[in-house]
Amino acid sequence: MKNVLYVPLDDRPVNLDDVIKLGQASGLNLITPTAADIRNRIDSVAEASGSQLIGTSAPTFGKPEDIRQFILSHASSVQGFIISIDMLVYGGLIGSRRLRTSGGGTYPHYDSGTTDLLDLIREIKQHYPSKPIYVFDTILRLATTTYVEGLSYNAYTESRSFMGTARKKYTDFSDILNGYNVSSDGTELGDTVHFNKTHYYNTRQHKFKTNHYVLDRLVRQGYIDFLAVGVDDAKIEGVQINEIQFVENYIDRYLGGCEGQNPNRAIILPDADGLGHSLVARMANQLHREGSKTQISVQYYGPHGSTIINNYEYMTVHQNILRHIDVVGGQYVTCTPNIEILAITDETQVSSAVSRIHANGTNFVATVVMDFTGKGSANPTVTEALLDSQYTGRLLGYSAWNTAGNLMGISLGMGQARYAFLVSETSASELNTAVNAHGSLLFKRFLKDYYYKRLAVVDVRSYSRTPSHIRYANLQASFADQNMRLFNTESAYQQVFTILRDQMQIHLTTLAGRDAFLIGTSAPTCNVKQIKGCSWTLAEYSSASLVYDNPDFIWWRAFEITLNPKVTLQ
Repeated sequence: MKNVLYVPLDDRPVNLDDVIKLGQASGLNLITPTAADIRNRIDSVAEASGSQLIGTSAPTFGKPEDIRQFILSHASSVQGFIISIDMLVYGGLIGSRRLRTSGGGTYPHYDSGTTDLLDLIREIKQHYPSKPIYVFDTILRLATTTYVEGLSYNAYTESRSFMGTARKKYTDFSDILNGYNVSSDGTELGDTVHFNKTHYYNTRQHKFKTNHYVLDRLVRQGYIDFLAVGVDDAKIEGVQINEIQFVENYIDRYLGGCEGQNPNRAIILPDADGLGHSLVARMANQLHREGSKTQISVQYYGPHGSTIINNYEYMTVHQNILRHIDVVGGQYVTCTPNIEILAITDETQVSSAVSRIHANGTNFVATVVMDFTGKGSANPTVTEALLDSQYTGRLLGYSAWNTAGNLMGISLGMGQARYAFLVSETSASELNTAVNAHGSLLFKRFLKDYYYKRLAVVDVRSYSRTPSHIRYANLQASFADQNMRLFNTESAYQQVFTILRDQMQIHLTTLAGRDAFLIGTSAPTCNVKQIKGCSWTLAEYSSASLVYDNPDFIWWRAFEITLNPKVTLQ
């Protein structure tokens, strides 16, 4: 396996566990910082008076100086780097959103501590010029983070609405920094109730200066080989738009881009939590295939993606898929692809999509499935049909998790990383290790995106939100599962773990027996073990297990869980 240094966005499974597993599935050993150095958590202390909740405090962020030392310590022993700017500079995604009393000084000398950390990338590239350095950064999202440093859910909803209001158009960097509070008609926007908008604007200023520094001092000068800029939880208008257009214009003017993108140097797109998968795919393609462009096509089952702009996005589904193809190191084609994306945009068209999966399986066409119909989790109609097909078990990628951009990055990242490995690896032991990792990851996507996010989570939330299970009389019941460690009674908090773990054992057994896997039967389904031209070597699904106490509410909320099933093939 090839060693790659990976600094994740944070330690949520989508950014850490799943990306590490994807590395294993594609012949990459991802070397990551210690758990303590990338630990991110929402508030861990509740401030109360009797049965009344007053506020919350004490979140946990990553440790940038330790991350810096980690990179320096391992730079000589790895073959490539994938680095999150948010973790390196701010200690993670939620750290980059912390409200600030100052936006920093004048660019580029806005914060010496920040620029010193960023300049580490220059130092690494100077010492190891032949090693690819891929970096991902984010444009600050509209909303504050719920239950971090006392910010409530009311602050989240107010900030997303307030910051989503159309702003006056600016193109100059300084004008953008100073024009956050100017509406589209040129008037100043009013006051906020649940968060300090001045402190929010300071945070935006600091983050946008960092965005500019990465482009201007690192990418432009050749110290970063490829940059993916993810626009986190976006909207078609609002305070982000001037920043997005500034980045697009910069890419065109200084980085040889066209229409705001350069597939070889920098891409900006709606996504954040899928970028780790995408850049692992690009790295796998670079290290295994020397960056040869994978030909990737898209077939829609339902409305064409050019007609759809999802919530939390600012471009159409089709545009976003094209940008993700660029990030993973692919090339969009309309025929004879190496990988075909099946994008399901209407649940009533799933039977046609499944027929295509069958045809591709028969004709040895690598396939990735994206389910856009579930709006954050897997659609039951779509998923049940997929699981009824024996060819689903050999998909190279699949996701229905969270935003449209997230599921694109996850599924296409899986597909491209896996493809790069399958067509280049010849070692029997490496092929065996990798097919087990990919089988585990594909199995997990269904276990999590459907059986947890659509089914089990209903019982978890119902129990958490039961009034007798909530510590505070003034807490709205629907908020209880957003920080169960603080808001549920101790006995209720322990019980949600029992509900989770019991249900996931049941669902694991159910999923293992579905036609997509048929584990434990006389004719188990197969996964792809190796590709040699038009010839595929297959491996049969053999077993699936899940340690009982593995499922965990890693961030103490029902939205996200740790879940690491182990699947073996033979």
